[in-house]
Amino acid sequence: MRARGFTLIELVIVVAIVGLLATVAVPLGKMAAQRVKEADLRTALRDLRTGIDAYKRAAEQGRIMVEADKTGYPPTLDDLVNGVDDAKDPNRAKIYFMRRLPRDPFYPDSAAPAGESWGLRSYKSPASDPQPGDDVFDIHSFAKGVGLNGVPYREW
Repeated sequence: MRARGFTLIELVIVVAIVGLLATVAVPLGKMAAQRVKEADLRTALRDLRTGIDAYKRAAEQGRIMVEADKTGYPPTLDDLVNGVDDAKDPNRAKIYFMRRLPRDPFYPDSAAPAGESWGLRSYKSPASDPQPGDDVFDIHSFAKGVGLNGVPYREW
């Protein structure tokens, strides 16, 4: 029996090949999407950590007024974007460390503010159990998954 120029056997073989290709393409597509999200996560983590370090450096240089009992790290992530007064400038111009806060690409609620998509670690908090506190020493992802490199996203 022929259907549109193919025999029934040829048609079955073509359908089987297309099905086989589809089973290979779907996981590759998912992996590509995960790679993109992981690249975005790496970039966001690097940008935030660079902003936190720049804030701390400015505090050490005396450009930011820091109370004696404080660490010199930003009190909140928003301080990196909103800026702080430059203590060395007579006009008290603001120092900005970031244009905007990046969001965690793995955070499930896209409507939440970017600052809420990150887990915060204070200076007094141990690395093994990061907890928020009086300052922002470091940030981490809330994502429960494991990266393609085998390291949990929370530990990046």
